Amino acid sequence: MKRADARRNAENVLEAAAAVFVTAGVEAPIREIAARAGVGTATIYRHYPTRADLILAVYRLQVESLAEAGPALLASEPGPHRALAAWIDRFVDFVITKQGLASVLQSDEPCYDPLHAYFLERLGPVCTRLLDAAAAAGEIEPGQDPYELMRGVGSLCAGAGTAYDPRRLVRVLVNGLRRT
Repeated sequence: MKRADARRNAENVLEAAAAVFVTAGVEAPIREIAARAGVGTATIYRHYPTRADLILAVYRLQVESLAEAGPALLASEPGPHRALAAWIDRFVDFVITKQGLASVLQSDEPCYDPLHAYFLERLGPVCTRLLDAAAAAGEIEPGQDPYELMRGVGSLCAGAGTAYDPRRLVRVLVNGLRRT
């Protein structure tokens, strides 16, 4: 079992790496991540011996955070549609920040192959639960496909930073699920 300070360092490294990957890409210098995390580069390599290990850990941490957010939002938001909208907002953040990872995730590197299945395994059921709750409450049309919704959001986010605001279009999409 890791000591508390070692766990804290590993968490700080993942948070710093996620932030650096968004701004500088996954090829950013390890020393930049270390400086942001307040640790030495040796600490990063001790926890994540390769860049791929670090990328995988960041991706998994963010998927887990998004998966845990669904039930929490259902419990805290005033209604299931609001919980769905809040979760989709977080999903948009996730998708937009992963665009820098696209080339790495589509590389010939076999260690990245299971990530898409992992993403669907963890987030598909969360999206299903949110959609089912909103449909059961009569807030949205029943029978929505969670994978179709996530793919649609992902497609809208593909244009992030271009001539349109993907967040606005995703809000239109989510509001379009409402019963009329």
